[in-house]
Amino acid sequence: MNATKIVGAVCLLIGVIILVIFAAADIFQTGLNPFQFGTWQIGGCLIGAALIVIGLVLFTKKNQRVTSEERDSSN
Repeated sequence: MNATKIVGAVCLLIGVIILVIFAAADIFQTGLNPFQFGTWQIGGCLIGAALIVIGLVLFTKKNQRVTSEERDSSN
Protein backbone atom coordinates (compact mmCIF):
# COMPACT_ATOMS: atom_id res chain seq x y z
CA MET A 1 0.00 0.00 0.00
CA ASN A 2 1.56 3.27 -1.04
CA ALA A 3 1.49 6.57 0.84
CA THR A 4 -1.38 8.04 -1.21
CA LYS A 5 -3.69 5.18 -0.29
CA ILE A 6 -2.73 5.45 3.39
CA VAL A 7 -3.42 9.20 3.42
CA GLY A 8 -6.71 8.56 1.62
CA ALA A 9 -7.77 5.91 4.13
CA VAL A 10 -6.89 8.12 7.10
CA CYS A 11 -8.69 11.09 5.55
CA LEU A 12 -11.74 8.92 4.88
CA LEU A 13 -11.80 7.60 8.44
CA ILE A 14 -11.41 11.04 10.02
CA GLY A 15 -14.13 12.41 7.73
CA VAL A 16 -16.58 9.71 8.79
CA ILE A 17 -15.81 10.31 12.47
CA ILE A 18 -16.26 14.09 12.14
CA LEU A 19 -19.48 13.67 10.17
CA VAL A 20 -20.99 11.29 12.73
CA ILE A 21 -19.97 13.43 15.71
CA PHE A 22 -21.39 16.66 14.28
CA ALA A 23 -24.54 15.04 12.87
CA ALA A 24 -25.30 13.35 16.19
CA ALA A 25 -24.42 16.31 18.44
CA ASP A 26 -28.00 16.56 19.65
CA ILE A 27 -28.09 12.86 20.49
CA PHE A 28 -24.89 13.27 22.52
CA GLN A 29 -26.52 16.33 24.15
CA THR A 30 -23.72 18.67 23.08
CA GLY A 31 -25.85 20.68 20.67
CA LEU A 32 -27.15 24.11 21.60
CA ASN A 33 -30.75 23.45 20.60
CA PRO A 34 -31.93 19.83 20.38
CA PHE A 35 -34.79 20.80 18.07
CA GLN A 36 -32.71 22.56 15.45
CA PHE A 37 -29.83 21.45 13.22
CA GLY A 38 -27.46 24.33 13.99
CA THR A 39 -24.81 26.22 12.07
CA TRP A 40 -21.94 24.38 13.77
CA GLN A 41 -23.52 21.05 12.90
CA ILE A 42 -23.95 22.03 9.26
CA GLY A 43 -20.35 23.24 9.05
CA GLY A 44 -19.01 20.11 10.73
CA CYS A 45 -21.02 17.86 8.44
CA LEU A 46 -19.77 19.72 5.36
CA ILE A 47 -16.15 19.42 6.51
CA GLY A 48 -16.64 15.73 7.27
CA ALA A 49 -18.25 15.11 3.89
CA ALA A 50 -15.43 16.98 2.12
CA LEU A 51 -12.84 14.84 3.92
CA ILE A 52 -14.73 11.71 2.91
CA VAL A 53 -14.72 12.76 -0.76
CA ILE A 54 -11.02 13.66 -0.67
CA GLY A 55 -10.24 10.37 1.08
CA LEU A 56 -12.19 8.37 -1.49
CA VAL A 57 -10.46 10.12 -4.38
CA LEU A 58 -7.01 9.52 -2.89
CA PHE A 59 -7.79 5.94 -1.88
CA THR A 60 -9.14 4.92 -5.30
CA LYS A 61 -6.48 6.81 -7.26
CA LYS A 62 -4.30 4.54 -9.37
CA ASN A 63 -0.54 4.62 -9.06
CA GLN A 64 0.84 7.12 -11.59
CA ARG A 65 4.38 5.74 -11.67
CA VAL A 66 5.54 4.64 -15.09
CA THR A 67 7.97 1.76 -15.12
CA SER A 68 10.89 1.69 -17.51
CA GLU A 69 9.26 -1.20 -19.42
CA GLU A 70 6.11 0.82 -20.04
CA ARG A 71 8.17 3.83 -21.09
CA ASP A 72 10.20 1.76 -23.56
CA SER A 73 7.14 0.10 -25.09
CA SER A 74 5.39 3.44 -25.69
CA ASN A 75 8.23 4.74 -27.93
